[in-house]
Amino acid sequence: MSWLFFSVGTALLWGIAELFYKKGARPDEKYSHLKICVWVGIVMGLHAIFTLLTQDINYDPINIIRYLPVSLMYIVSMAFSYFGMRFLEESISDPIENTAGVICVLLFVLVLGDTYSTLTWIAIGVITVGVVGVSFLENHGETVRKKKLGKTLAIVSFCMPFVYALLDAFGTFLDDAYFLIEDISASPLVGVTEDTIEAVANTSYELTFALFALCLFIFLKARKVKFGSVPQHKDKILAAVFETAGQFTYVYALGGVDAVAAPILSSVCVVSLLLSRIFLKEKLSWKTYIFIGIVIIGILLLAVSEEL
Repeated sequence: MSWLFFSVGTALLWGIAELFYKKGARPDEKYSHLKICVWVGIVMGLHAIFTLLTQDINYDPINIIRYLPVSLMYIVSMAFSYFGMRFLEESISDPIENTAGVICVLLFVLVLGDTYSTLTWIAIGVITVGVVGVSFLENHGETVRKKKLGKTLAIVSFCMPFVYALLDAFGTFLDDAYFLIEDISASPLVGVTEDTIEAVANTSYELTFALFALCLFIFLKARKVKFGSVPQHKDKILAAVFETAGQFTYVYALGGVDAVAAPILSSVCVVSLLLSRIFLKEKLSWKTYIFIGIVIIGILLLAVSEEL
């Protein structure tokens, strides 16, 4: 039953990471979203080095290039997410970002012609109702975001979770359809086996994030942006640590009963919602909470349906 411990652990770790992401994405700090990317890249790079030193995965550096399309989808999506967090409540952004699973399902249907159960389509319908409801209230309801930020920035910030969901879904689709496939010999990755393919892919992603972070750091220095001392970035660093720790436990969580593990892993947005309400004191209208609840129910239904 260790997989159950790791499943719950992953949901908690990623939920806590979202809390610190939000705390680190300060609206008054112009480049806070890029600084978060730098710290995530540093921590992931260190984890990649640890993996290479402690695991015999026969890593070929060419896989950084081979896996680049997937890595970029994930990395760029996270950068957009961090930008949106500067101005949008975590209680809203995280459930919307977790709708990436819906987009991924649609990609498999449209591109590969896959078929899904009735429960999957019901889940997609439930999520759609919830997202439409949140979007309507955001643009026509009681929100004061437009008054605080101005119309353009309010719209842009609200679009960020959707951009994240879209890019993350494309990354997951490429991952599942072309890279992490059962026929290892057909994978674009080099020198992988059934036992090492996921570790090789994750290491490639982490090394790419580290290189991306280095480029961002040089960019910030070139623009004479004050990076500040390490203690000033404790929230950003903690977010990166919890994010990477969640990735570690996620691998072990996958060894469990999928129909049980999947909804637990997908409950990250529930954890994030509770933590945001408790620690960030986020308050939304009761109508918004109802539609967010509908989105979360749909996400959990989708997770169950995909594993049955």
